[in-house]
Amino acid sequence: MNEQPNQQQQIQVKIPDKMLRGAYANAMQVLHTREEFVLDFMNLFPPSGIVSARIVLSPGHMKRIISALQENLKRYEDTYGQVKPAEAPAHKIGFDAQ
Repeated sequence: MNEQPNQQQQIQVKIPDKMLRGAYANAMQVLHTREEFVLDFMNLFPPSGIVSARIVLSPGHMKRIISALQENLKRYEDTYGQVKPAEAPAHKIGFDAQ
C-alpha cells in the first residue's frame, strides 16, 4: 500500500440530472427521534404547500451541518452584510397523508 494514513482522498460526487436544478423551499420543519433528525423542506403557497425535499440524518451529522451553516452564514454576512431573519408563516402548517 502506498497511501499515507493521514492523506485525504478526493471523492467524486455526481448529481443526477433531475436534481441539478434544485428544489425551492420557503419553509422547513425539523422533527427528531433519539436516532435521527428529519428535515422537511417545504414550498408553501397558502392555502396549501408541498414537501419539496425530506432529508433524514444522524444527530452527529446534524451537528456538523449546523456548524457548516453557521460558518457559511458568518462568511456571507462578513461579505454582504447582516441577514435579517424571515418572518414565520402566519398559517399553521400540518401534513395531509396521501
